[in-house]
Amino acid sequence: MDNSYPLLIKPASGDCNLACEYCFYLEKTKFYPQYKRHRMTQGTLEQLIQSYMAAPQSQYVFAWQGGEPTLMGNTFYEKVTDLQVKYGHPGASVANTLQTNGTLISDELACHLKHYNFLVGVSLDGPSTLHNAYRKNNRGRGSHNKVIKGLETLRKWGVNTNILSLVTSANVNFPEKVFDYFLSMGMVFQQYIPCVEYTKKGKKQPWGITGRQWGNFLCRLYDNWIDCGPEQVSIRYFDELIKRLAGEKAGMCSMGKDCRQYLVVEHNGDIYPCDFFVAPKYRLGNIHTHALSDIRNSDLYRTFGLQKSGYHPDCTICEYLPYCGGDCKKHRDMKTSKDHGGKSYLCSGYKQFFQHALPSLEKLASKKDVPGGFSEF
Repeated sequence: MDNSYPLLIKPASGDCNLACEYCFYLEKTKFYPQYKRHRMTQGTLEQLIQSYMAAPQSQYVFAWQGGEPTLMGNTFYEKVTDLQVKYGHPGASVANTLQTNGTLISDELACHLKHYNFLVGVSLDGPSTLHNAYRKNNRGRGSHNKVIKGLETLRKWGVNTNILSLVTSANVNFPEKVFDYFLSMGMVFQQYIPCVEYTKKGKKQPWGITGRQWGNFLCRLYDNWIDCGPEQVSIRYFDELIKRLAGEKAGMCSMGKDCRQYLVVEHNGDIYPCDFFVAPKYRLGNIHTHALSDIRNSDLYRTFGLQKSGYHPDCTICEYLPYCGGDCKKHRDMKTSKDHGGKSYLCSGYKQFFQHALPSLEKLASKKDVPGGFSEF
């Protein structure tokens, strides 16, 4: 296991100014009923940055997520960069990423993000009719207009920005429309994430998608991407597949063999192995009481990470396993195995896409001329 690792930080936990129906993280605040308002304190922030930057690494990656991390305000991120400067050391670099719904971006915050070279991902699910289907505020009103305003503010200040689009039942049948919409805005760094949400009984949620839908979406999106020119637009999943085919290590944890890619830090300093698995039974410790090196070497973290390669028997003989990695553990059928060894709900879709796209992806990998531009998250 590589000794370097990023931190995925939830400074406002699952608190958010929106109430997107499909958000998996809003409910995480139930694990902290003693707090009405979840905000990382200055003491926890300083302990986090000091502890992390004390470990020998060539680069320190801070990924700020939520909930909605901009609820912390500009003063918080000014403190972040002050502490990174304070605890930094010669020869090391610091990278900050921020994933936001974009609705609270002020000129002051955008100016600071630009000054310290933050890479900002804005969540946008396509044109207003598609985006507003599930990305709504507490009053049930769509958020599209405010997201666009925030995105414009970021671009006005020259902040490095990419788009993260969640593929739901609302937009899964319109890949060309979504892709062309982002291109019309000049957004050439795009990321698409499948919405895989099922009830405890295995019934698909209304906003979730099926494997067949995901396969159709990827094939159509890929064809549009090829027609546009891969050298012109970066779609993270396709870029990562090309890296894998070129013999490089892919950056998406779902494609790997081990789930020890990063650590999640909650607002109070609690540490977890993955934000999909923030729950008491997965808690690894707390930044105030545990050294990060001890957590990284703990049996609990090791056991969690190695479950990723506990594949379903069909996966072990599948020619596409090197490319899908068995998919994210969250997407596997948990009813079939206690160690997350079931098949991915999206398995059929991935097979459909690989059959469609692998030959041309292999040609692109031989050229290795597709642009990058994404962080680990």
